[in-house]
Amino acid sequence: MFNCFLAPPTSYIYHLLLYYQSDSFPVFLRKLDAKGERRSVIFWTSVFHLVSESTYTYCEFIDLFIYPATCLLSADPPPRLTTEMQRILHLSKGYSIGDWYYYQNHTVIIIYGCDLAPYRLPKYVPMRLFALEYYQKFNSADLTHFYGARKRAQLKIRHQLGPFIFNKREEAWKDVDTILGEKLKLKLSFQWSPYDLEHFISFRRVKNKLTGYVHHEIPEIEQYANQQEWVEGTLVEELTEEEITEKEIKNLEKLVDLESFGQVFFTLPRDLRAGTSFATTS
Repeated sequence: MFNCFLAPPTSYIYHLLLYYQSDSFPVFLRKLDAKGERRSVIFWTSVFHLVSESTYTYCEFIDLFIYPATCLLSADPPPRLTTEMQRILHLSKGYSIGDWYYYQNHTVIIIYGCDLAPYRLPKYVPMRLFALEYYQKFNSADLTHFYGARKRAQLKIRHQLGPFIFNKREEAWKDVDTILGEKLKLKLSFQWSPYDLEHFISFRRVKNKLTGYVHHEIPEIEQYANQQEWVEGTLVEELTEEEITEKEIKNLEKLVDLESFGQVFFTLPRDLRAGTSFATTS
């Protein structure tokens, strides 16, 4: 999904949108070469590259390109979390399994009773990432509070969400950290535990004759749970000195990358025999 070079038709659409609506995308662009001549659109930016090769993060790709592109193709701008995602977290007043927090530049989803640190998701969360976060954290909460206590599963996990199907509870989603952390390079938010804002886990533990689960209160953050949009002066991520330095370096790399023709990946034939040709892009 995030690598246009693996899906040529998608790549064509991306570049068409960029060519005709370049002002809609807040990314570093360079349309002219050193001689002032117009460059091919494939050299304008490296935002489409594989995360492992790009100077842009996956979150930046979603927030700076995919979301503006979606807005161009939609009558109304989509919300940061879709209605379906919000309904999964808050099915009803009596069955809410977690909360979302809109920070200025990322979104955090916290599942009640989960001791794992949540990921900093993009501001505008794709269903694929939501599904991975949901399955890993919700499954972990059930295993921690009920399976480990030899109680039957107490939490109703959806068997299919987005492109994923939930099969084996004990073995499920062990690779989520590999996908989100290592491949997409998402960063973790702080670990908020115990977290049970609506006493969802505590109620079910007591019902099963287990000890209660006392929520750790952080009022200055809790007051902004489940907002429909981020409001200035509310939640802002506090970056470490290392993260600030890394961000500044990445911005410089993005500018330098615009000068390099190596930013575009060409797949050459394995064997240039008679009758084989390839074209370069000027």
